[in-house]
Amino acid sequence: MESVRTVVRLVMNTSPLSSHPPGMSSALSCPTDAAASSWIPYGRQHITPEDVQAVTAVLQSDWLTQGPAVEQFEKAVAEYCGARFAVAVSSATAGLHLACMALDLTEEDWLWTTPNTFVASANCGRYCGAQVDFVDIDPRTYTMDANLLAAKLAWAATQGRLPKVVVPVDFAGQPADWESLHALSHQYGFHLIEDAAHAIGAQYHGKPVGCGQWAEMTVFSFHPVKIMTTGEGGMVLTNRRDLYERLLRLRTHGITRDTLRMYEDPDGPWYYEQLSLGYNYRMTDIQAALGCSQLQRLDALVQRRGELAQRYNQALASLPLTGPWQRPESQSQSAWHLYVVRLHLETIGIAKRVLVERLKAAGIGTQVHYIPVHTHPYYRQFGFNWGDFPESERYYREALSLPLYVGLSDAQQDFVIETLRACLQPTQLKAAPES
Repeated sequence: MESVRTVVRLVMNTSPLSSHPPGMSSALSCPTDAAASSWIPYGRQHITPEDVQAVTAVLQSDWLTQGPAVEQFEKAVAEYCGARFAVAVSSATAGLHLACMALDLTEEDWLWTTPNTFVASANCGRYCGAQVDFVDIDPRTYTMDANLLAAKLAWAATQGRLPKVVVPVDFAGQPADWESLHALSHQYGFHLIEDAAHAIGAQYHGKPVGCGQWAEMTVFSFHPVKIMTTGEGGMVLTNRRDLYERLLRLRTHGITRDTLRMYEDPDGPWYYEQLSLGYNYRMTDIQAALGCSQLQRLDALVQRRGELAQRYNQALASLPLTGPWQRPESQSQSAWHLYVVRLHLETIGIAKRVLVERLKAAGIGTQVHYIPVHTHPYYRQFGFNWGDFPESERYYREALSLPLYVGLSDAQQDFVIETLRACLQPTQLKAAPES
């Protein structure tokens, strides 16, 4: 009981906006070195000696980039997901951009995505000059609402402004309603790019996300807070050879060394031709080696995240918040990238910012995923504003991501739960009897 009273004193007697425990910086989730060992972030990478050994082997090899490790990683991910082709890239943002380019998205076209995502899901369209619009989220899954998409498509068809590309997001690790989205893509003739930055290791209708059954391309992220990591990095999966070949070329400046695609006869073995405007979006062999190592335990990483999520589900059930809703396992299985709760703000009687600062004062990092994309100043210049997508905006006001990562111990998670309970139900805990 003493630990509970200590937490109560800490979270209730700390200034919500400026005070920090010793060694804690004022940044929202950046402790100083002195406090780093006790700081519980919302997410972090999980690195093993085997990962270090794999990276070291590449560092001691002849190839640091453009070598065999990248192709090995691509083949391994494609095999895991059941896709024909995979293209490793420098980030998921780069992957989304290349996917749009591979589909010839231009300034004449529209790309639609969801407001509840990181800005890259929309920016990939802007990189190509396309106009961007949004479809609000399902209030349970926080992914694109297929019913709202259907209604918007019906309206857009009458206005002659149907999207060329739609980018649904597998939010927090849970796949979107791909069966419905796929049917709509056939009905209205648009391309589907699956933003699965949160969802490697997830399943939909018994098949791995990335298998290519529902979307023409799937994009993964390997950022350190994601399910598995390459430091920075991403990958695009597809079952279409034409898209695969375009992705490969665009990833490397638009250059080809394939003599069958050249306009001139080669001058020699050094010869190459730039066929289109591309980018340097390559992944290094160092990153790929780490990815290959991490992929070998991906199932275990997802399993541990699921176990932590279930512990949260049980422990938080009585608190004034709503936990994440999941489809039945027969329909989909989340990769549990995030554990997002929706706070009952009127019940708890404190602002979300105050709660975040109190948790930070106790050494617990949280995050908000996401600020609705249409509310950012860049997108407001195109006419978007608060009120346009009410479900995403309501979600944003209430949402908070709690710590969830493989290295989070049961004891650390119990501390998060105990501290959150103290913040949300301080009166009840203060009155707890002596043990």
